[in-house]
Amino acid sequence: MRNKRDIGKRLKAAVVATCLLPSLLITGCHGSTDRAGFEIPDEFDTSKTYEITFWAKNDTNKAQTNIYNKAIEDFEKLYPNIDVTIRLYTDYGKIYNDVITNITTGTTPNVCITYPDHIATYLTGEDIVVPLDDLIADEKYGLGGSELLFDGPTYDEMVEKYMEECKLGGVTYAIPFMRSTEACYINKTYVEKLGYELPETLTWDFIWEVSEAALAMDSDGNYAVNGQKTLIPFIYKSTDNMMIQMLKQLGAGYSTDDGTIEIFNDDTRNILKTVAEHAGTGAFSTFAISSYPANFLNAGQCIFAIDSTAGSTWMGSNAPLSDISPDKKVDFETVVMPIPQYDTENPQMISQGPSICIFNKEDNGEVLASWLFAQFLLTNDVQVAYAETEGYLPVTQKAHNSEEYQDYLSREGEDDSNYYSIKIQASKLILENIDNTFVTPVFNGSTSLRNAAGTMIENVTKAKRRKKTVDDAFIDDLYDEVYSLYHLDQTSAAGGTQTKDLGPLPTESVVLLVTLAVVWVILGITYFLRIKKN
Repeated sequence: MRNKRDIGKRLKAAVVATCLLPSLLITGCHGSTDRAGFEIPDEFDTSKTYEITFWAKNDTNKAQTNIYNKAIEDFEKLYPNIDVTIRLYTDYGKIYNDVITNITTGTTPNVCITYPDHIATYLTGEDIVVPLDDLIADEKYGLGGSELLFDGPTYDEMVEKYMEECKLGGVTYAIPFMRSTEACYINKTYVEKLGYELPETLTWDFIWEVSEAALAMDSDGNYAVNGQKTLIPFIYKSTDNMMIQMLKQLGAGYSTDDGTIEIFNDDTRNILKTVAEHAGTGAFSTFAISSYPANFLNAGQCIFAIDSTAGSTWMGSNAPLSDISPDKKVDFETVVMPIPQYDTENPQMISQGPSICIFNKEDNGEVLASWLFAQFLLTNDVQVAYAETEGYLPVTQKAHNSEEYQDYLSREGEDDSNYYSIKIQASKLILENIDNTFVTPVFNGSTSLRNAAGTMIENVTKAKRRKKTVDDAFIDDLYDEVYSLYHLDQTSAAGGTQTKDLGPLPTESVVLLVTLAVVWVILGITYFLRIKKN
């Protein structure tokens, strides 16, 4: 009997280990926002030299580069023991990829322009990104702290909504730097030529109707509205934002805060069918397929161009920035409006724009030096100057209410450079709609979900241009394709409203299962041999 009890205990232990192992594996795979706090030094050691790196994006805009360089120069005058080296990128995705690479080698930057979606992935490594709540609240070195050598904003002078956007799991892992949203840049001249008047609030029905009407041809085979051989009435720059905002406006599923995938639903299906319908006629296209909306808009080959407010200096007949030659430009009246809505009484538009995170280092003094520089980027001199380069909005009430910024907004249209009317209209659009903006849930895998959202619109648009049929069967296959392509079964709480075939198990899982099976076989054989012997 004793042998049977011993074997029974072993079997029970094996069962417990088998049950616990998947939980341990899941915990190890998904990271956590429960991180140790940063220990703030009592005093900042000004006798020690700190060298910190700052990775930033500038859209190849020399004015932005100059603002970064001036900010570094001014900061180093205040803190001569801190040496800041900047590394400029032209794409947020490249910053993200380089950070991921450098995490593995322990060579992350000190300060980085980033997005919360990216930070969620960085957090899968232990103590990679510094949690900022304690630093923000510190009396000496926090926002508006007594020991700061510059006039930075207090916590109450930050835009609260933007601060909330920088929290993951209730912990603040970034501070906002600039904010933008999307806008619809409209050739009002062509809209009225087609016999329409712009409504007070744009709707999707209005956009689709006018876009289809614009396809009428004249007897020479040109589009009647512009007299040219080329016209794409409606072009959308960011199709991931397009899908996300349409779903939000409809109150439809996208994802939950815990990362459950909900995008594969009937509302998404109907959106894709509508997009396919208008892509099939030639009324709609995307940046990825056709190129920058601004290029078509400025050449009189587009009526509705949806792009970021940060791209406003590229939009319109008199745009100070342009990728087309002057002889290709067409004169027309440009109007900037919020993106089209389904419910005009409850407008919804995405909040986007860069934030700033700080990476952990062994030397707490180095981290504090990084925090001081990150805060310096929130001063009025930096915020207002950077916002004036594009259609960005400063992230502090302190900057909004400053004499410099109010003067800037009041000088709309004085020239087509510093006070370009479309740029300032775009800035005012964000300022007036802060309460109408939203952000999507952030989790490890939310970047992949965002990419999947845009890919679905791109794929149905491509399919129609290739004369393919986009029906329920096509969309079913598309759902399976993007689910697999973006590994949505591996998000932090993969699930959703649609059951998916997850495909073959990873090699590690197969090895684990085989090993467990062998263990069970050995235990079984041992058990029966002992029974037989007894």
